[in-house]
Amino acid sequence: MALLKIRKFPDLALKQRARPVTEIDGALNGFIESMIQTMYAAPGVGLAAPQVGDTRRVIVLDTDHENPGKHLLKLINPQIVESAGSVIWEEGCLSVIDFTAEVKRAAQVMVRAWTPEQKQIEIEADDLLAVALQHEIDHLDGRLFIDRISRIKRELYRRKLQKLIKEGKADAIAPCAVRI
Repeated sequence: MALLKIRKFPDLALKQRARPVTEIDGALNGFIESMIQTMYAAPGVGLAAPQVGDTRRVIVLDTDHENPGKHLLKLINPQIVESAGSVIWEEGCLSVIDFTAEVKRAAQVMVRAWTPEQKQIEIEADDLLAVALQHEIDHLDGRLFIDRISRIKRELYRRKLQKLIKEGKADAIAPCAVRI
């Protein structure tokens, strides 16, 4: 296993819709393990395959910071099959440098997915897990959390990012907190 390079906005790979996984094999499992190591090293709560330049519908999540690995989810072809309510959550992203914003999401979701063991599962989630699932599935659909905020806030972020890139600071910024 190796750490993977996390793509950063405005990388066009982040805007591409991921394709469904048709075969779960050893190569996919190895890739998932590399995603997990990359997520923990970042540090992040979740990571989607497009964030590391892969076009498959795969995500990994672990919302339990105090017990890493205890509640780890490895999901293949996840899809939201039910949602209810709404919640505003402060989100950040491993692919969006030095920026967080409040995002409106469903408060509860049910997600159906496959595991690396080739079992179909359903996950009922609320709070951080529900937000993280929606955030990562958005990545699979070519969406970032900044696509869910106002155009004005998004444009202010773009300008800030351009300034950071111009100053050569875009890759040198330390994470401000654990990000989704």
